[in-house]
Amino acid sequence: MTIPRHPISLAIGGLVALAAAMGIGRFVYTPILPLMVEALDLTRAQAGFIASANFAGYLAGALLAATTLITGSRRTWLLSGLAVSALSTGAMAFFSSMTAFVLLRFIGGAASAFVLVFSLALVLDRLSLVGRANLSAVHFGGVGVGIAASALLVSGLVKFGAVWQSLWAASGMLSLIALAIVAYLVPDRTDSPAPGASISAGGNRLFTVLVVAYGLFGFGYVITATFLVAIVRASAEAHALEPIVWLVVGLTAAPSVVLWTWASDRIGLGWAFALACWIEAVGVAASVFWLATPGMLLAAALLGGTFMGITALGLVGARRVAQRDPRRTLAIMTVAFGIGQIVGPTFAGVVRDASGSFLVPSLTAVGALLAAALLVIMISRQIS
Repeated sequence: MTIPRHPISLAIGGLVALAAAMGIGRFVYTPILPLMVEALDLTRAQAGFIASANFAGYLAGALLAATTLITGSRRTWLLSGLAVSALSTGAMAFFSSMTAFVLLRFIGGAASAFVLVFSLALVLDRLSLVGRANLSAVHFGGVGVGIAASALLVSGLVKFGAVWQSLWAASGMLSLIALAIVAYLVPDRTDSPAPGASISAGGNRLFTVLVVAYGLFGFGYVITATFLVAIVRASAEAHALEPIVWLVVGLTAAPSVVLWTWASDRIGLGWAFALACWIEAVGVAASVFWLATPGMLLAAALLGGTFMGITALGLVGARRVAQRDPRRTLAIMTVAFGIGQIVGPTFAGVVRDASGSFLVPSLTAVGALLAAALLVIMISRQIS
C-alpha cells in the first residue's frame, strides 16, 4: 500500500489513534474516578495505585516496543494495541475488585504505549518523506481530542444517571469505533524511513539530559492530570465545575501542539520546552492554592495547554540528537516518561490520605517541572 494521496488523511489517522489509546484509554480514568471513589469507597491511595498500574503498563509496553522481539508489520502492532486498549477499557465495567482494576489498567497502559510508539513510527516519518512534517501537530492533537471526547461522553451520560460501569463500557465502545477509522486511514509502510539528522559527538550526552528532563516532566504533570477532577469535586467553591473541567483540559490540549511548535520555531525548542514547563507549573500550583472556580479553570487550561506540547517537543528533540533507531529513541523517552508517571499518582494518593491535602504532592510536581525546564535550558543551544 502506498502513501495516501493526501497526507492529511494519514495525520488524521494518527490523531484518531492517539485520541482512542491516550485521550480515552489512558485519561478517561480521571473524570470517572470520583464516581468510582464514591461508589466503591476507594481511598486516594487506592485510586492512585490504579492510575500507577496504568502507567506501569505504559512503561512495560514502551520497553517491549524497543526490543527486537517486536517484528513484522508496524500497522498490525498499531491496530492490535488499539484493540487491546479498547477492550481493556470496556472490561473495567464488569469488575469491582482492586486486582481486576490494576490488571486491566496495566494492560491498557501497555497497549497505549504500543499505539504511541507505532503510530509515531508509521505517521511522522512518512509525513517527513512527503515534505509535510508540519502535519505532526495534527497527529499529536489527538490526545486533546480524545480527552475532550471522553469528557463530553462522561458528563453527558452522568446527566442521564449513568453509573461508573456504564461510563467505562461506553468509552470502550467509542475506542472500537476509532479502531475502525484508523484501520481505514493508516496503511502499512512499504517505504524507507526518513533519513536521520547528522549527530554531533555529544549526541548521547544531550539525549541523556533530555531523557531525565522528560521523566521529571512525566512526574510533574501526572498528579494534576490524575486528580484534578477529584480536587474539583471536593472543593465547595468549584464543585459545579466537575462536569466541564476535564473538557477544558481537552479543548486546550487539542491545539496546543500547534502553538508550541510555532513557539519552538521562534525561540528554539529548548526554550519553548522550558517555557511550557514553567507555565504548567503555575497551573499545578493553582490547583492547590486557588480552590475557587477561576483557579480550577486556570489549572485545567494550563495543564491542557502545555502537557501535549511538552510531550511533542521532547520527542522531536530526542529524534534530533539520539544516535539510535527512531523507534528505540521514542521507546526510551516513553520509558522515562512512564517512570515519572508511575511514581506520581501513588505518591500523591498516599500523601493525600495521610495529610488530607494534595498540597505537598503538587508542590513536589512543581519542583520537578522547574528542574526539567532548567535541564533543557542547559542544552538549548545544541537542540534548537
